[in-house]
Amino acid sequence: MADLEIEQFENAPVPRAESTNRLKVGAIGLFGVLFMALANAAPITAMTGNVPIAVAYGNGIFAPAGYLVATIVLTLFTVGYVAMARHITTAGAFYGFVSHGLGQVMGMATGLMATMSYIVFEGSLIGIFAYFADDALQQWFGLSVNWLLLATVGIVIVAVLGYFDINIAAVILGFFLVCEVLLLSALALSVLVKGGGPDGLMLSSINPANAFKSLTEGGGLGITVGGAPLAAGAAAIGLFFAFWSWIGYETTAVYGEESREPRRIVPRATLVAVVGLGVFYTFVSWMVISGNGAHTTIDKAANNSIAMFTDLAAKNLGGSWVVDIYLFLIVSGSFACALAFHNAASRYLYAIGREVPGLQKSLGATHGTHHSPHISSLVQTGITFLLTVGFYLFTPGGSKVVQGGYNYEYGLLALLGTMAILIVMAVCSIAVIWYFHVKKVHEGNVLTTLVIPALGFLGMSYVVYLLFSNLSFAGGAGAGSIFYKAIPFIAGATFLLGLSMAAWLRSARPGTFAAIGRTVLEETHERA
Repeated sequence: MADLEIEQFENAPVPRAESTNRLKVGAIGLFGVLFMALANAAPITAMTGNVPIAVAYGNGIFAPAGYLVATIVLTLFTVGYVAMARHITTAGAFYGFVSHGLGQVMGMATGLMATMSYIVFEGSLIGIFAYFADDALQQWFGLSVNWLLLATVGIVIVAVLGYFDINIAAVILGFFLVCEVLLLSALALSVLVKGGGPDGLMLSSINPANAFKSLTEGGGLGITVGGAPLAAGAAAIGLFFAFWSWIGYETTAVYGEESREPRRIVPRATLVAVVGLGVFYTFVSWMVISGNGAHTTIDKAANNSIAMFTDLAAKNLGGSWVVDIYLFLIVSGSFACALAFHNAASRYLYAIGREVPGLQKSLGATHGTHHSPHISSLVQTGITFLLTVGFYLFTPGGSKVVQGGYNYEYGLLALLGTMAILIVMAVCSIAVIWYFHVKKVHEGNVLTTLVIPALGFLGMSYVVYLLFSNLSFAGGAGAGSIFYKAIPFIAGATFLLGLSMAAWLRSARPGTFAAIGRTVLEETHERA
């Protein structure tokens, strides 16, 4: 009887986005969607913030190989992801895809996990924004500004931009993205033209087999941190920070309802984003490591991470003015990334809110003029502010930007969010297979909807395993904190909350249960 009821729910009429408060259909084109997704990945923030950590505490000078491995795994996942995007367009993305593939119960559980991930990612990026802004102000003007004030300024500006028409955010994100890519490209090409640094081009750094090699004690190079030998790294940490550098590229599907021709734009933008970022990240990290040389790379990664990039830029590109531009762009880049995650989180909150009774006029509402999810945006702003204040006030040394902003807010929230989103990606790979080959809603190509998604699932599962196996190392300086210890429980509780909500709705409100993850753009629903 229960199975029959579930089947009836799953075959119930599917709600359309037209019957609800609507996002602005056709607001952005291919480049707008692409800029949003690439800004989520934030190339200059990913390189400057993550490569040094991967080097100093992960796989050392083989960090670029980790980026190459991540490119392969994420591309495998993306093939199945875009296969779903060609048939289903919804602001909920993972929430909608898993609901259609594995049913509403798993859809709600993974939807909440994805939402939680994007919610905390904005807080994470606000933490590193404050860290970069503090460093830039000290270098430019010798000013030391309270990092909570810097973070609050960032949060407020993001909130204003998130409230208005998405085109405004797309233009700003696009401008900063182009500037970031041009600067990083110039830096990398300058190293290539010069034939590398003291150790040449270091081809071993991009050998995929080396991605799984850990940094040995002291890196084999006598590097110290504060007079003590650099602790041995774990290859899993290098891989983790490589994958974290991409997180956000998959939000292309989130903007499907607001894009022109989503059937064409979303798959194309997603594949361009994942492959383009993979090639770019691998090349830039390889060139920066080669330009500095093995010893200098590990030394700076452990002791002065920003200088690993800025010193090389000053040397190769023309002096201190380049450093000023670099400092400005890592501040603006981290801000742009926070804005992009804010937009993604707001749309996930909106996608869930428009399907839950009592929330349709709040979280599920859109602005009458701008057609933005303005209430969800304001809620997301409030959560980010509370997280930031919490890390400032309630963590050891939280009033210091390196500890409170960088090690705790940036590091720990990134760890929580990435753990959750990698699990969601793995589940989504199974949902793709189930949708095409078990439910057989549409005829699916065996290679792109079965074999490749299965390989993507295995790759994602392995990365999640590595992360859990090295969780204390991944926590870094914040590993002893209460928040760090709570990370697995927060992720697990979010998943269980989603399961419980869906189970209750199935029993108490079957009509609402039938709508979970099923609100889609009318024009694109179940496309042939």
